[in-house]
Amino acid sequence: MAVIDLGDLRGDDAAPDAVPRPPRAVGRPFRVAVTLLVALVTLAAAAPPARSGPVTIPGGTGASAFLSDDRVYVVRRAASAPGWDVVAYRTGRERWRARVDGVDDVVAVWEQGGRVLAVGPAGNGVRWETTVFDAGTGAPRWRQDGVVFPAGDALLLRPSGGPGPQSVRRLAVADGRTLWTAPTTGRDVQFSYGRSGVDRILLLPAAGETVVLDAATGDRLAARDLHPGEVPGARAMQGAGRLFLETRLAGDVVTAFEMDTLRPRWTAELPLVGYLEPCGSLLCAGRQTGGMWALDPATGAVRWASDLWSSVLRAEGGRLLVAAGREGGEGLSVLAESDGRLIAELGDWDVLPQGENGDRLFLTRPLGGDRRLLAEPDLSGGPPVVRDVLTATDCTVGRMLLVCRERGGDFTVRRLP
Repeated sequence: MAVIDLGDLRGDDAAPDAVPRPPRAVGRPFRVAVTLLVALVTLAAAAPPARSGPVTIPGGTGASAFLSDDRVYVVRRAASAPGWDVVAYRTGRERWRARVDGVDDVVAVWEQGGRVLAVGPAGNGVRWETTVFDAGTGAPRWRQDGVVFPAGDALLLRPSGGPGPQSVRRLAVADGRTLWTAPTTGRDVQFSYGRSGVDRILLLPAAGETVVLDAATGDRLAARDLHPGEVPGARAMQGAGRLFLETRLAGDVVTAFEMDTLRPRWTAELPLVGYLEPCGSLLCAGRQTGGMWALDPATGAVRWASDLWSSVLRAEGGRLLVAAGREGGEGLSVLAESDGRLIAELGDWDVLPQGENGDRLFLTRPLGGDRRLLAEPDLSGGPPVVRDVLTATDCTVGRMLLVCRERGGDFTVRRLP
């Protein structure tokens, strides 16, 4: 399960603090306060052809590259007028180009259901817009105010603020028509994610009933006052597996609720907890000051704790790939999931950012100059398995492709080994 940062809770009049991360930008720092989420839709991919050598596609100053199976979408400023050009490439050849107007930036591009979706802030980040094109031709299909998130075979649109009532809407990918609407005015909105995107919606008021909706149907699954008779206080909610986890009192108390009933399951005191996420069969909680706890998700009991490790990068076969969290830990290591026992220290490797959700995790380390080793971790405890040598920097990996920025600003694209 990928890490999902839900951010701080905000009112409906604030710009969304997260957009879906189908796929992540390469080579350009984001100029807005936005966290790109890990792509959550696993699309059926065609069988990859035989691996060929790397190809170069034009980039330029300020350009970004996004991956979708065997396609690359490059976003660059339009030369002739304000706006952005989205250029689609396949096997290194340009297929089409389209214009995105009226936005300050394009921070996410991905393909779903025969459409290419581009999301970006407008009006100096006050609002957001989603622009949609035909994936085969680049012809414009529809446009909506707000940020869309993958949700099975459809999309969920989260409002980006503005006057009047606010609502979450489920949209058809093909034409953007509304399938159902749920009013959200006066409530913070949080999403919980499954393998095919958003599967639950949490409507969180300052006081009163918290509501859970099914993201596919819009049906109300649960409505419960989580703290009857209490003075409202600061809290953050997030989904993890089949639980909603609430953090209160400056990150010192975590309460778990069943996702579809909001019945309380357990409460744990975890001083200065910074994040919670599933990690194999456990629930991992990272400290704001470094270190982590591994919890039993059924009871909240601490199975083991460590001051050395701060995040879990991969859980597989009863092993955890973890990163160092404070002085005393070094690089990446493999731990036993059951008790936190150190299996192997892998050393100082960097994790390659993922532009799509896939089964493979890649690592890099410098060889000198612009050359870097590309490797895959071995969670059995062996050293990382070297796959290639890269001669460019600032790389992102997808399900089928690897894209890197060259020194001159263009992009090198190669198939994964």
